Amino acid sequence: MGKKEAFEKMSEAVQEGDTETLTSAINDVINDTDPLEIIQAGMMPGLKKVGEAFGAGEIFLPEMLMATEAFQEGMKVIEPKLLETGQEVKSAGKVVFGTVITDIHEIGKNIVITLMQTHGFKVNDLGANVSPTTFVNEAEKANADIIAMSSLMTTTMTYQRDVINYLKERGLRDKYIALVGGGPVNAEWAEQIGADGTSDSAVGAVQIAEKLIAQKKGGAS
Repeated sequence: MGKKEAFEKMSEAVQEGDTETLTSAINDVINDTDPLEIIQAGMMPGLKKVGEAFGAGEIFLPEMLMATEAFQEGMKVIEPKLLETGQEVKSAGKVVFGTVITDIHEIGKNIVITLMQTHGFKVNDLGANVSPTTFVNEAEKANADIIAMSSLMTTTMTYQRDVINYLKERGLRDKYIALVGGGPVNAEWAEQIGADGTSDSAVGAVQIAEKLIAQKKGGAS
């Protein structure tokens, strides 16, 4: 199988959530193909199409999750080659994402994370009940671009402000893009606590993240 055919097969397999076909196509070319090329020319186009289809309402969450899981399984095949060559996958941005302390709701967060991954973001999922200290320490460890905080309840959304205040205490506020989201969160609240953005949809959250990352990189150049 030639590279072009293998890449097309990978893209289709990701879109269909077909892990077996994907890993088979990867193994067909992995010994004589740059692992980054496999990811960028073979797997990512399929994942991007899935993200776009979800955003357009053409597919639903189960299909997107299947595609993301297939992509992750494909990455497991490729990662040893990446380590051998010392290469790193270029990402749209690095994100640490969690639900704030005392809040255990994760469904909305997980949907946004999945969609972010389909758009090339590298996301460190911190889970639920995450303290301000953990948000910031994990962002520092990951050299993240974005700290994303979810809250589903009015009684817990105030902890989003605590994370931002803790960033200020550490002298790190300007280092990170701070995004907030969840059922009770709106633009007025985000502005009040000094967050950089929010959205009432997963698609909107990704768009805001992409826009703010572009602005950050543009300002750094």
